[in-house]
Amino acid sequence: MNKQVKGLGGVIVATALPYREDASAPAGLAVDYDRYAEHCRWVVDGGCRGVGPNGSLGEYSSLTDEERRRVARTAIEAVGDRAVVVVGVHAPGSHLARHWAELAAEDGADGLLCLPPTMYRASRADVIAHFEAVASVGLPVMVYNNPIDTKVDLTPDLLAEIAQIENIVAVKEFSGDVRRVLEIQEKAPGLEVVAGADDVTLEALLMGATGWFAGFPNVFPAESALLYELGVAGRLEEARDLYEPLVAAFRWDSRTEFVQAIKLGMDKVGRYGGPCRPPRGPLTGEQRAQVKADMDRAIAALARKRRRAR
Repeated sequence: MNKQVKGLGGVIVATALPYREDASAPAGLAVDYDRYAEHCRWVVDGGCRGVGPNGSLGEYSSLTDEERRRVARTAIEAVGDRAVVVVGVHAPGSHLARHWAELAAEDGADGLLCLPPTMYRASRADVIAHFEAVASVGLPVMVYNNPIDTKVDLTPDLLAEIAQIENIVAVKEFSGDVRRVLEIQEKAPGLEVVAGADDVTLEALLMGATGWFAGFPNVFPAESALLYELGVAGRLEEARDLYEPLVAAFRWDSRTEFVQAIKLGMDKVGRYGGPCRPPRGPLTGEQRAQVKADMDRAIAALARKRRRAR
């Protein structure tokens, strides 16, 4: 590891990936590494603890192998020792996930984020073997429970078994069921519980989650860092006052079009979100209008808060 890292909590941003037009690149879109590096630095400057390249929001499955490794390297080099970098190593099988984990370790990553096998509904034994292979590389591992996309549910009792694997330190919980925070803590007390869905983040933090692996901090890093601090401190009234006007936008993080919506949100606040690579197409007109309306509400509310704070 390139620095001493204690746990994988805090606000770690699942960074969106910018493209530029290039007819020679896949789908006519080349990764804009310079812009990506600047974005990683921007969210860290906003108060977030780290970045997570090559997650679903980073469109890892649309990248070539060369692009995927370079994206991770770019994030690691961009933030240096100022922030943690938790690299996504999602893959169809354990041999590929371990390969990506080995490259991430070689390049200086601080931790790994890993789904169960992505191409089939893995059995309990297969899931455990998958995470054992990734954890054997030696970096701290955050397992990712996303039963909506993988059709594999890392239930609290399964997590209790997974948590016995050396180097498994956290779970990104994306089931949407905040009741699980306490149940995971009961059954796997040494495992950090990290909020994985933006629209239940405050609820998860109030129940004891110690991290947020997040989407909309690509749009609102400073406000998201503040929300996290208020949530872990149990300052409910202040946290709710900040969260309530943001949560309509945050709900897009749990929808199929989350990548397109977050990139549009970035465009709305003067950042560069830009297009997605296939298979993700553009939002429909109705979807764009709703994202813009939800974003307008959030932006207006934050502007009022800033004026009151002067």
